[in-house]
Amino acid sequence: MGTPNKILAFAASNSSTSINKMLVTHAANVLKEEMIATADITILDLNDYEMPIYSTDRENSGGIPEQAQAFYKAIGDADALLISYAEYNGSYSSAYKNIFDWCSRINSEVFQGKPMVIMSSSPGPYGASNVLKTASDSAAYFAADIRGSLSVGNFYDTFDSDKGQLSDANLAAELRAQLAKLV
Repeated sequence: MGTPNKILAFAASNSSTSINKMLVTHAANVLKEEMIATADITILDLNDYEMPIYSTDRENSGGIPEQAQAFYKAIGDADALLISYAEYNGSYSSAYKNIFDWCSRINSEVFQGKPMVIMSSSPGPYGASNVLKTASDSAAYFAADIRGSLSVGNFYDTFDSDKGQLSDANLAAELRAQLAKLV
């Protein structure tokens, strides 16, 4: 694969004040401004894909919701993915997990072989490392081509929310190193 041009980015959170959305938006901006000037970046909001909680009963009675089909298509239309995972009680957010579960019913290869950089962040020191490990460990089962990853702990101490960028020089350099693996 050559340099990706169509980049899909999203935070695996439905919070309107998501720190993971801030992080993935920053990563997308760095990718476009410093590495792929021609990149066409789309940042999804999970709130646009809200649907009933997945169950086989719902699937059997009503099929797969249009929102799941649209989310799966957005992944398919992209050349590469940037995802920042929120950690809720040591795992995925329920909003993300529900969308993922519905999409896996379309095709278990949810990520469709797309190269991706995954991230996570939390206000605490561990930077949502549990969910990042879970996502990384399960990636192969869902046709993800993880090229890089980054965990950002102590978010409010390492990210300047006013400027929308990492304020910690080491983390900023590591983010660039991980994003460069997509190019």
